[in-house]
Amino acid sequence: MSLKHRIQEDMKAALKGGDKSRLAAIRLILAAIKQREVDERIELDDAQVLAVLDKMAKQRRESIAQFAAAGRADLAEKEQAELEVIQSYLPQALTEAEIDALIQSAIAEIGAKGIQDMGKVMAKLKPQVQGRADLSQVSAKVKAALAR
Repeated sequence: MSLKHRIQEDMKAALKGGDKSRLAAIRLILAAIKQREVDERIELDDAQVLAVLDKMAKQRRESIAQFAAAGRADLAEKEQAELEVIQSYLPQALTEAEIDALIQSAIAEIGAKGIQDMGKVMAKLKPQVQGRADLSQVSAKVKAALAR
């Protein structure tokens, strides 16, 4: 079963179960997927759906930080609930050690010598960490590893 189909089935279950907050979050996910499909005139595969979910999760994390800084706990809680639903569809997050190991193997495989090879290393890593780690953190780790 594709990820998109699983999300649609979960929406039906949430609708029947009366879980309004989960239903609202799933509808947001499906709307974002549909928007990308309409914009690009394609049917999204699982990797592209993961990219949409990853972007949504990142947006929610940023919103939570901003709402918390502004003292809006009510809005931060709503965003946190949406983030939890989004994360339920993302694959298991990578640990710091796993990320470091992937970075070292990508650097060795490409033969990266310095910071000028960062784009090549990131291009190699992106499919492996998409949806499983924050790409900005991975980028910072790659930069640090190449600067040595």
